Amino acid sequence: MKRIEAYLAGSDWSFSEILIVDDGSTDGTAAAAERFGEAHPGARLLRNPGNRGKGYSVRHGMLEARGEWALFTDADLSAPIEELEKLWRAVEASGTAGAIGSRALDRRLIGVHQPALRENIGRLFNLAMRAVTGLPYRDTQCGFKLFETRAAQRIFRRQRLDGFGFDVEVLFVARRLGYRILEVPVRWNNVEGTKVSLLRGLAAFLDPFRVRWYQLRGRYRE
Repeated sequence: MKRIEAYLAGSDWSFSEILIVDDGSTDGTAAAAERFGEAHPGARLLRNPGNRGKGYSVRHGMLEARGEWALFTDADLSAPIEELEKLWRAVEASGTAGAIGSRALDRRLIGVHQPALRENIGRLFNLAMRAVTGLPYRDTQCGFKLFETRAAQRIFRRQRLDGFGFDVEVLFVARRLGYRILEVPVRWNNVEGTKVSLLRGLAAFLDPFRVRWYQLRGRYRE
């Protein structure tokens, strides 16, 4: 949080808030975030009703965003906050509704790799995802995405998945709504200590099929 605040304070950005979403943590994270919010009026803690998953947490934050643009980033800053400059330049030059960070477009930007097994599973997931959904992205799972808030409101209200496949769903919905979202290579470093089990990662392979099923059921309509 302090690193994000320091970056914003030293940049030309004008920003309205930093949102911290607590997904039912029991390790003192929420209390630390609350103290940070009390000392920094631009920061706000959002609490989930229990442990609901990453997809729920991101949706909660994006739907609460008040600025013109909303960035969501993993708390470990595996994609450094400074990479926001790249996403912003991309949307500013193209006039698109958003941009997503990508590890796959230029793997030379990866400083610390995931274990080989996880990295290869990620590549296999991407191949399966593209085959099922028709999305063109090489990396949907990087937790560093920038959306125009008006577009985000329409997109994330339609999100149904609370787990790790939500990234695929929001990009699929964005495309159906006619929004163009760019993929931009960013620096990225794996941070040890992930709580995501390999089994939960493999379960995400079902999510592209769920997205297609929800589409057929009309769950993404107005």
